[in-house]
Amino acid sequence: MSTAITARSASFWSDLATVAKRAIRASLREPETLIPGIIIPLFFFVVNIGQLGDASSSLGVVDYKAFQLPVAIVFAVTGISRASSLVTDIQSGYFDRLLISPVSRRALLLGLMCADLMVVVILCIPVIFLGLILGVSFASGIIGILLFIALSAFWGLAFTGFPYAIALKTANPGAVNSSFLLFFPFAFLTTAYLPKEALTGWLATVSTYNPVTYLLAGLRSLTSDGWVVKDLAGAVIAILAVALLSQTLAFQALKGRVKRG
Repeated sequence: MSTAITARSASFWSDLATVAKRAIRASLREPETLIPGIIIPLFFFVVNIGQLGDASSSLGVVDYKAFQLPVAIVFAVTGISRASSLVTDIQSGYFDRLLISPVSRRALLLGLMCADLMVVVILCIPVIFLGLILGVSFASGIIGILLFIALSAFWGLAFTGFPYAIALKTANPGAVNSSFLLFFPFAFLTTAYLPKEALTGWLATVSTYNPVTYLLAGLRSLTSDGWVVKDLAGAVIAILAVALLSQTLAFQALKGRVKRG
């Protein structure tokens, strides 16, 4: 009597490592996809300093370079994901073949996010390095720099849920490429260019409910003020709030894609 031969299930961690390694290798083979994520934030960082640096004291900002560094970091790490490659896998049928195997469904998404986390950490380094060259100092010291990178990286990771949700729901590369537009209102309806005290009217109200406002406040505290627990806690809460929303959407979309597969 013959026995059917089936694939043997691996552990969740083994599946996660396998998916993450594949995604990391793909990211390293495509450095051209990372270049805009470095050049554009650096460009705006230098331009904003040149435009508003001299007028910053009248706005209540002592060091505008330190004030703008978190903005450059947030622009660098937001929207970075392997969602476009996930669309390619779906369209090519590779994703469906994975679903036939006993691989952990959660690992299929979390493995990509592990690669994203590595990439956003890499993107933080040149931005911070330029800031240090231009004279930005961290009042919180070396540990503060590490926390600065960690907060930025986890913000980038929190936001990845949105492009992954779109990729899994639509399998449309155009829709995924447009997902960064979700961030534009968050970026500009906040304290990106002026301190909250200088904002007036509806913009001041909107910035109060914008999670990016609290993320920037936490990052700025590390450069200018040192260890301000209130600001750092606000940044962590903002990251968790965005992560809860985006990751819920992503994993619900994954669940729907698995059912269709």
